[in-house]
Amino acid sequence: MKKQNVTIYDVAREANVSMATVSRVVNGNQNVKDATKQKVLNIIDKLDYRPNAVARGLASKKSTTVGVIIPNVTNTYFASLARGIDDIATMYKYNIILTNSDGNNQRELTSMNTLQAKQVDGIIFMGNEISEELRSEFKKSRAPVVLVGSMDASGKIPSVNIDYRQAVYSEVTNLINNGNDRIAFVSGPLERSINKDFRLKGYKDALTDAGIPYEKSLLFETDVSYSGGYALRERLQKNEVTAAIVTDDDMAAGVMNSMTDDGISVPGEFELATSNDTKLTEMTRPTMSTITQPLYDVGAVAMRLLTKLMNNEDIEENKVFLPFGLKKRESTK
Repeated sequence: MKKQNVTIYDVAREANVSMATVSRVVNGNQNVKDATKQKVLNIIDKLDYRPNAVARGLASKKSTTVGVIIPNVTNTYFASLARGIDDIATMYKYNIILTNSDGNNQRELTSMNTLQAKQVDGIIFMGNEISEELRSEFKKSRAPVVLVGSMDASGKIPSVNIDYRQAVYSEVTNLINNGNDRIAFVSGPLERSINKDFRLKGYKDALTDAGIPYEKSLLFETDVSYSGGYALRERLQKNEVTAAIVTDDDMAAGVMNSMTDDGISVPGEFELATSNDTKLTEMTRPTMSTITQPLYDVGAVAMRLLTKLMNNEDIEENKVFLPFGLKKRESTK
């Protein structure tokens, strides 16, 4: 008998019990005599029977599976969030289906459709702009959706993040207090709500409160990657920038290395602060000052919130903010 062909019927026949009894044993139902339970377990082990998760899902109307849409599995920020998600999912006995969207809107839509076709019980969406098409998919989804590392300006979609506006405000204020008045704001695409509606506003707020005029020329939009940051050196120098707040650690490493490769002293001639406090911030030389956020906890809380939504439990807050901090390292004075 081929292992993949073993069914619940085969187990029931071999153990001389009903399929209902086998189902009760597999699902941990206590209404089975110990002797019968042990006999069924022995047959399951003998035949190497693996319960069909899809079939069980059809019977229970739950797949015990959660879909996670991530823009870049190699980015240390999203990888840290995913670890927290996975650990809590395991605790609550959910399996994870991870899809990589490359931050591409069409791939995000495709991922949503694929996950729904697999009848996942819930979806966690990470890190990109929420287009109107995607928002429509969220509304139509049978499975609840929670945002992580991605912001919904309307506040209608459940989310777990830090207060990005206040965090950027605090870090830019530090750079101003160090004597900088030409501070670059370096980010990924500015049409994304997390950058436009939160981080950029925090940057502007800090300048306004310090009496420093806002200059659009000090906004630098690039790919969320090391190479994207590295390529900015000439533009930063042309605009006589003395410091930068960068919204991603990979980008920040690129910016800083491009400066030091050109003989510019960090932090003597150029200060840099980044945003995510991933391991990369301690691996660079000099190490990078950063906004700190409990990345693992953000992912874990998001998964816990999703379990409550999937089980129709009451939730106190649709929009959860976890605390942030500031960590001074060698890239600032």
